[in-house]
Amino acid sequence: MSEAGDFIDAALQRESTWQRAEEARSRFGPELGSYGASVGAVRGAVRDALRRYRHLGREGITALSSELWAVPVFERRLAAVVLLQSRLAMLDNSDLTRIEGFLRGARLRELADPLAVDVVGPLIAGLDGVSRNRAEAVLERWLQDPDPWLRRAALLAPTGELRSDGGRRRKLP
Repeated sequence: MSEAGDFIDAALQRESTWQRAEEARSRFGPELGSYGASVGAVRGAVRDALRRYRHLGREGITALSSELWAVPVFERRLAAVVLLQSRLAMLDNSDLTRIEGFLRGARLRELADPLAVDVVGPLIAGLDGVSRNRAEAVLERWLQDPDPWLRRAALLAPTGELRSDGGRRRKLP
């Protein structure tokens, strides 16, 4: 694991409680573990890591998000989402492939919805020209996919843009 990944993982484990972990396990089922850290602790761990590892560029951010997501622990996966939210300006339409993989494995609203609304939606809204067209084609493909989490993400992604401009620029797919 990378130094930044170790830093975030250790912080999440340090901030955990067994009570929160047990409650999460009962909600999420046996496929997804939980350290029992709060959402605030997850956000704080990511914030502290980004301050400590300022040198992380786009490749480092996307690699770290994949590293965090790779272990089926709720807080690690949420940290991957928060990391992408925090460095949204670094992402481009080619990152939708990685995010698609995350969505396919999310299987929880608590992970899939923030990916769709706070990462995919703003990412696409910030694109223009060919990049925007390609990204919108990805959303169209997601709408036809048998995976319910991809279809849900395709429907939710534009909601932030709709709220921010009164729906004038884009209609729901």
